[in-house]
Amino acid sequence: MPLADVVGYKPCPGGSVYNIAVGLGRLETPAGFFCKVSTDFFGDQLLAYLDENGVDTSLCPRSDDPTTLAFISLPRAGEEPRFIFYANDSADRLLTAEEILVLPDGVKALHFGSISLVLEPGATALETLMHRESGRRLISLDPNVRPGLIADREAYRRRFEGWVSLVDIVKLSRADFDFIYPGQKPEEVIAGWFMQGISLCIVTLGAEGSAGYTAAGTTAFVPAARVDVVDTIGAGDAFLAAALTYLDQNGILEQRELLRALPTAELTECLAYAGRAAAINCSRQGADPPYKYEMR
Repeated sequence: MPLADVVGYKPCPGGSVYNIAVGLGRLETPAGFFCKVSTDFFGDQLLAYLDENGVDTSLCPRSDDPTTLAFISLPRAGEEPRFIFYANDSADRLLTAEEILVLPDGVKALHFGSISLVLEPGATALETLMHRESGRRLISLDPNVRPGLIADREAYRRRFEGWVSLVDIVKLSRADFDFIYPGQKPEEVIAGWFMQGISLCIVTLGAEGSAGYTAAGTTAFVPAARVDVVDTIGAGDAFLAAALTYLDQNGILEQRELLRALPTAELTECLAYAGRAAAINCSRQGADPPYKYEMR
């Protein structure tokens, strides 16, 4: 059989929060990554890739435990990617509360999300950090749900709502929302989140585009940018990295009152900028967010 016909797997450094760090680095937004990283060669590759993309890894503790591995089955048109995770006794999963460091004064915002908030004991350790920093620094959350890792949907929903009460920005996909709140309307649920204290909610809608909502009642919808889609892996991560970059570059991350009352024009511009980043990511294989020069 010719080598070109052999079906195999391509190793790619990634993971939801990891992809967002890379996306921020490529957009030249100062970013750091905090996670327990294995000393195996996968861990070395993960740190090297972050360094290549301008992400500070100085806060990452190292461990002799193995690196989590994820296998992704590329979807057919209209389908969601399928993920399989091998994370038993892995380094990132075994992060403990004792390893949560005091953060440098210059850190403006923290982002949490995906399987790091599901797999114990690391999930509880990160919740400890979220509780400690809530109200002190801006906090962003993207659940990036992986249903195959969630045994009890109702228990996960209750835990998710606990996170919402601690954060300023919630970004989630329509698929995430439908898993957590099946049969409910996003607008009705989001109104309750604003009562808990969040400032901004963004819902990505795949090929339809994205919608944004603020605590002050501002709403915006931006259609998806047209692009020849190679695959959608990492599109939501590229989107959020660009949205956070926009908010940071415009001085909004530093002032919650600005975030809570973002005018329609700025909210629309933020969504459009983030949508361009997601479209560029979708035009190439895997999680491959754009560089700053590509966004001009």
